[in-house]
Amino acid sequence: MADAEIIPIGTRGQPGRATGTRPSSAARGLAPGAAKKPTRKGADAAAPTESATAAGKPADTRKPADTRKPAAQRSAAPKAAAKPAAEPAPAAPRDDDPVIRTASLLDPPAASALPEQARPAARTEERGAGPLAGIPIGDWLAAFQHAARELFGDQWEPQLARFLAFLRRRVTGDYAVDEYGFDAEITEQFFMAALRPIAQKWFRIEVRGVENIPTTGGALVVSNHSGTIPVDGLMTMVSIHDQTGRFLRPLGADLVFRMPVVGTVARKGGATLACSEDAERMLRGGELVGVWPEGFKGIGKPFSDRYKLQRFGRGGFVSAALRTGVPIVPLSVVGAEEIYPLVGNIPSLARLLGVPYIPITPFFPLLGPLGLVPLPSKWLLEFGEPIRTDEYDAGAAEDPMLVFNVTDQVRETIQQTLYSLLMQRQSVFR
Repeated sequence: MADAEIIPIGTRGQPGRATGTRPSSAARGLAPGAAKKPTRKGADAAAPTESATAAGKPADTRKPADTRKPAAQRSAAPKAAAKPAAEPAPAAPRDDDPVIRTASLLDPPAASALPEQARPAARTEERGAGPLAGIPIGDWLAAFQHAARELFGDQWEPQLARFLAFLRRRVTGDYAVDEYGFDAEITEQFFMAALRPIAQKWFRIEVRGVENIPTTGGALVVSNHSGTIPVDGLMTMVSIHDQTGRFLRPLGADLVFRMPVVGTVARKGGATLACSEDAERMLRGGELVGVWPEGFKGIGKPFSDRYKLQRFGRGGFVSAALRTGVPIVPLSVVGAEEIYPLVGNIPSLARLLGVPYIPITPFFPLLGPLGLVPLPSKWLLEFGEPIRTDEYDAGAAEDPMLVFNVTDQVRETIQQTLYSLLMQRQSVFR
């Protein structure tokens, strides 16, 4: 049997069938959606159909058949027929038409050609009006009044009027400052307002013997000093002002007025330098003057020596009271010793910084600035009976023994009162 001839597939057959890159008509008929469509005449036949383009088929580049009329018929046609007839108005597009959705998403300016129901609602800014043009001014005023009433109460209008009047006086300079730099308006409106919540809510100060403070005229309030930081002086000032309406004019050490910001604030609050001249001048002027004779020895003593009075100096405050004839009111303060329990000191650093001491407490400097928050101890302030000085002779201030006896009397009165208050106190924080 002769060997069969092996013919490779696709190497023979009729030329043009399955030998080029263009698929045959049979293969094109097998493609999905390849239904035959009628051939359009004229220029439309040269363009690829919409379905063929969508299906990814190559455009049919075959020459369309010549369907033009004979030349005789074309020449016989009227010239007016050369103009195309008016095209009929296109049907109104539907809302679900994908062409409309594509135009509105991809080309926002083209959405203006859509029908009225397909356009988005115009915003207020597009209509030429501001964003708040629809709210009347009366509604804004009513809302402002309601908010102010909720925040400041029913008396918000007088408070606002007083605040505006205060600003006008400060701007125009229509306020009074005495020869020591004391600004009564700033002290009452700001300093006392800031200290009052601390005295009432944090330390819960209880004041006793306030009737021993003279309502008018000069007087000298002498108090014990404690607390590591002189907070007791500030609390005494706000307590006396709230109980009697009078301003306490404290006598401060030189260090207070050497500090750049603290010195200015102290002057504005009524403090002055602790010297005999200023003290006597204030007492003669009818001021209520406060003094803390222990000084830095009192506030810087260790916690183990709490409520033990240190030496009262050389009796300079007694000499000022004797020269002016004003009463001396002893004051005992319990509770200030526990706000910053002093357990240590850094003397070398204190000398380097020029301060009396650098305190070390259980929370400072261990907790940093948080350690400066005072502990909320319960405070008791008791004013003792006034010690009269107007019964002495004019030269009594020059008698050192008399000055020493009066100084010791004031010190012993304060010390005994401290012991009595400590026995009455139930707890440090209650």
